[in-house]
Amino acid sequence: MLQRRATDTPVVLSIAGSDSGGGAGIQADIKSIQANGVFAATVITAVTAQNTREVTAAKDMPVNLVEAQFRAVWDDIRVDAIKTGMLSSSKIIEAVSRLLDKYRGDVPVVVDPVMISKSGFPLLKDDAVKTMIERLLPIATVVTPNAHEASRLADMEVKSVADAKEAAKKIRALGPANVLVKGGHLEDDDRAVDFLFDGESMHVFAVPRVDSDNTHGTGCTYASAIAANLAKGYPLVKSVERAKGYVTMAIENGIPIGSGHGPTGHFYYLRSFGRFPIEDV
Repeated sequence: MLQRRATDTPVVLSIAGSDSGGGAGIQADIKSIQANGVFAATVITAVTAQNTREVTAAKDMPVNLVEAQFRAVWDDIRVDAIKTGMLSSSKIIEAVSRLLDKYRGDVPVVVDPVMISKSGFPLLKDDAVKTMIERLLPIATVVTPNAHEASRLADMEVKSVADAKEAAKKIRALGPANVLVKGGHLEDDDRAVDFLFDGESMHVFAVPRVDSDNTHGTGCTYASAIAANLAKGYPLVKSVERAKGYVTMAIENGIPIGSGHGPTGHFYYLRSFGRFPIEDV
């Protein structure tokens, strides 16, 4: 591990896929990480063709290029937290897991188990789910599935608050140190409520649900904000609390572009009545 200089800025390394529309994937990760006051370095695992409506194509990066990107960053820049997103194949999951086993030491790892796009395009191959469970989840400081992903990982339907809590416990038994199940639209709770299970306590994070169509990249944004706060030294519960507040405001200030689901407004706090402060000087 490289030694930190007094002037170094905290760094999060995002290992994820690219979104040509800029709303999700590694583009959302970079925006979220830097909006939370941390520098973002990246390893691109796949390139997707997508916009606010749909994903139309995806291509994995060669494994040796994924590995080369990781080593190029790791050899020169001290990394304070790692966030993984789209790792679409068993080969890529295995490669990333090997790298993390070898290099990460005690650096926290936030695993966003990206499986499917809002439009239904598969972002994780079916045979790679087992690899993710066996190789990546045991490395995770926290894994952040939404209700659909939690259903796959826990092998049960997640529709209610009780389901979300049970799924968090089942996924925790697969190896991650902590599990954050994002409730989304649960049948018996009209709030945006998430459940963090650490093996002993079930922490609940609930805010009023924001009625917005501009939610593209919400999961990427949330997980990246958690990683950014961990990189700054906050404990996990506080990191989730801060990230939850951030992503809620980003949704409230979503950007209405395209004809589908627009992206969240990562730099909402720079706006002043629809204009950036520099324009008002």
